[in-house]
Formats: sequence, C-alpha cells, structure tokens
Amino acid sequence: MDRIVSGITEYKKNKYKVCMDDGTHLVLYKGEVRRYRLQEGQTVDEALYQELFYEVVGKRVKKRALALLEKMDRTEQGLYRKLAESEYPEELILDAIEYVKKYHYIDDYRYACTFIRYSQEKMSRLQLKMKLTQKGVPRDVIEKALEEEYSGEESAQIARLLEKRKFVAEEADEREFQRTYQYLLRRGFRSSDILKVMKAKPEF
Repeated sequence: MDRIVSGITEYKKNKYKVCMDDGTHLVLYKGEVRRYRLQEGQTVDEALYQELFYEVVGKRVKKRALALLEKMDRTEQGLYRKLAESEYPEELILDAIEYVKKYHYIDDYRYACTFIRYSQEKMSRLQLKMKLTQKGVPRDVIEKALEEEYSGEESAQIARLLEKRKFVAEEADEREFQRTYQYLLRRGFRSSDILKVMKAKPEF
C-alpha cells in the first residue's frame, strides 16, 4: 500500500516526525530524512515504508530497550511506558519487549524478587504489593515472589522504624503518638500490629 507524506515537523533536537496520510508517523533523524529524500507530498511505496518501519526505527527501538535496561532493571510495563514516551509505534515496542524477554534481559518475577529482598525491612507486605502493582507487575507474579522472598516479621519492622524515629511511648505526647501511628499506617502496616508494638513496654 502506497502512503503519502502529509507532513514533516521538527520533533526534538535533530529529529523529525514524518506523518503519513493514513494517520501513521515515524520519528526519524535529520540525516535519515535526507538519506531517503523524504518531503511533503512524496509517495512512499510499501517497500520503502517497511524498510523505514522495521529496519530503521525497529532496530532503534531494540537498541533503546537494551540501553534502558543497562541503566536499571525494569518491569515489562515500565519498559513499555519508557519506550512509549519516544512515540515509537506500538508494534515495534512490543517487538522490542519480546526481543529482550527472549534473552532474559527483562523478567518481572526476577524484578519482584529483587525488590522484595531489598525492601522488605522497611516496607510492609501490603506496601510491597502496592509498589510492585504500581510498577506493572502482575498480581500472580507478586504473590509468587512474596511467597519465595518475603520473610519479614512485621512487628520487628515496626519496632525498627520506631527506633529509627527515636519514638518512646512513655515520652510521647498524644500528638506525637498520632503522627507516628499515621506514619506507620501509610506504610501499610495493620493498625493492630502498630498499636501492639507502640504500646509495648521496653525490655531492660
């Protein structure tokens, strides 16, 4: 299917958005626009479009995905969101994600296990679930990772946080008590566990 270039507009530094009459668009470097002699009103045949789509932009999306994962571990959804920011076509984003998954560069279960392992001392089980859900990790993957990695005694976690805040029940007034209680609630701990630890008498 032939397409017609309906517009070429500056996108970002040294990049242009090449829009087609069928509503699709590709973000290309200035040098690529020159190399393929693209201009408004030009007819782009199917062979040229396929080359631009898969060979030029498609390879770039995969390289970008790998570069992002080199900087930090990401969830599948997190990587999708980051690639989508650059306005790559969805088909190419999904292809890139399948590519990195094939080589195990991205693994939501591994990500969740690592996150839980290093965060469980300062987060409750509920907060870990919420954080991983926000990062796009599927619920069943979160549950599996928690079963594998979570070993935190929530009462012990609460006690550590209270110690860090230098909270002493006998010395705290009502305002400080409520402020600390709300702080622990926001971190996802259960009210009964919080009150039990906060009201416990110190051991000597």
